Parts: sequence; C-alpha cells; structure tokens
Amino acid sequence: MYLLQHVELQVPSPKQDEVLLKMEATSINPFDLRIQKGIVWPFLPRKFPHIPGIDAAGEVFEVGSGVKNFKAGDKVVAVLFNICGGGLAEFAVAKENLTVSRPPEVTAFQGAALPIAGLAAHECLLRTPGFNYEKTGQQLNLLITAASGGVGQYAVQLAKLGNAHVTATCGARNLDLVKSLGADEVIDYKTPDGAALKSPSGRKYDAVIHCATGFPWSTFKPNLSTNGKVFDITPTPSVFMTYALQKLTFSKKQLVPLLMTPKKEKLDFLLNFVKEGKIKAVIDSIHPLSKAEEAWAKSIDGHATGKIIVEP
Repeated sequence: MYLLQHVELQVPSPKQDEVLLKMEATSINPFDLRIQKGIVWPFLPRKFPHIPGIDAAGEVFEVGSGVKNFKAGDKVVAVLFNICGGGLAEFAVAKENLTVSRPPEVTAFQGAALPIAGLAAHECLLRTPGFNYEKTGQQLNLLITAASGGVGQYAVQLAKLGNAHVTATCGARNLDLVKSLGADEVIDYKTPDGAALKSPSGRKYDAVIHCATGFPWSTFKPNLSTNGKVFDITPTPSVFMTYALQKLTFSKKQLVPLLMTPKKEKLDFLLNFVKEGKIKAVIDSIHPLSKAEEAWAKSIDGHATGKIIVEP
C-alpha cells in the first residue's frame, strides 16, 4: 500500500482544455482508497507522485487557451480525472468538460461533497427501470444499504425526490439521521432483519443501491421483486463474475456492478438540486490539508457519517 505523504510540487499548468483551480475543498471517496491499495493498478496511478482526490470545489485561477466558458475568479465544482490526481493540494487542474459553475447558494464544502458520491447515487437511480423525478407512474420499492455514508445519504434524498418508497440500513446511531433524510423505513444493520435486509413492511425491492460490503447475493435474491436489480457501487471481481453468469443465464434478478463515467450535465443537474435546497451533503468532519492523513485514516476506518472534507 502506498503511503500518504506531504510534498512540495510545482503548481500545475492547465492544458488547452483545462482550468487551474485554487482549491477550496475536496472530499475523500472509496475510489481514492482503492487506488492507494493498488486495486485499479496499472490503470491508476499512472505516474508518481499521485495526488489523491477526485472531488473539487475551488476558484478558477487560470484557464487554458481553448477554454471558453470559464475565467479567473469563477467559483466552480469539478471532477478531477487526471493522470496525477489531485484534490489534496492547494492547486489542481480540471478538464473544462468536467467543471461546472458553483452558484453562491452552494458552499465550497457542499460542492466538494457532491461529485462522485452524488453522481453514483444518481446513476443507480437512472438505471432503475421506471424511476423518475417527476413522481409519475408506479411507486418503486428501493433498498439503500449504508444509507448514512457518502453515497447512501444522496441516494436516500434523490430517491425521495422521485417515485420511490425507501427502505434504508445504517448503524443504530444514525437511524434518526437517515429518517430525517426522508427514508420511509430504517433498519439497524446489526439486527436480524437488518442482516437479512428484510423490509419491515414486507416489501420486495425493485432495486437496491448497495453501498455497504459483506452481503452475498443469496441475501439479496429472496428480497427482490421479479425483475429486481442490485447496484453494487464498489464491485469486486466476484460481483463481475456473478453479473456475467446472470447475463448468460438470462436471470431476471441481477447483481449489477456500477461503472460510472462522470458527465458535466449530470453534475450540473445535481448541483441545481443543492442550490434549491432539495438535497444536502451530510458532512462528517472537516480537516485542514496539513492534517490530510487524519481525514484519510478516518475514511479507511469506514464508519464516517456522510462525507469527509479536506480544505487547504
């Protein structure tokens, strides 16, 4: 496992289609930890030193020669998919096509908490047959595991903006929080019903947004409706194997690994929800960049409530 270290580097220069950001905040995602553990090598990191951090909120400091929609001084939110990373830094470069304007109603912390976690939750809902934000059509039954975590908190709120009844699991200390986010039923995952993922009202789930770990397919299957889907946001190789086997056997119930490509339009869509007060980030803690290793350790621990933020 690669260690997290503080180093001095040159301020990066934006390429033609990039903007240089003076960072105001970033947040840590499970994908950052997967990079550190070498799970996605040799794809990432592709060069060292690698600066972790995909989510970014900041101020445009400089723009590349081909950038048309931003100028120095603009407040923005961005997804940093660069070879070198870099949200855990004072400056970072972002592609123009993954950068959106941040309205004054949205703080840097709220902005930095949103991109990867919010987009993952949104993507699962978009892939759920019959789901819509207009609240039309038949009500769907959704299960969201680890609903007090980074993705789970957004999944609950977004699902309740649409045509969904939400059952959620979390630890006992976060039951009231998850209820306040809008969940219709909340289960302590350490109880027998929580371990079995059973709905207290006996519902079968049309979709599961699976943000936890450690549940085998055999636990999900009896709780799904005829065409129920389980979206695994941190898929392991066994999840891909199960998915492939189910496709080959034309199974109606499926375990689906979430592979997401961030899109500017979708990020802007979610940011507008934040602006309008329809969704919010639950923030676990805020750490200075000088103590980023404390934020990293808290994320590794795996029991954060909401998002862990780091600010320069």
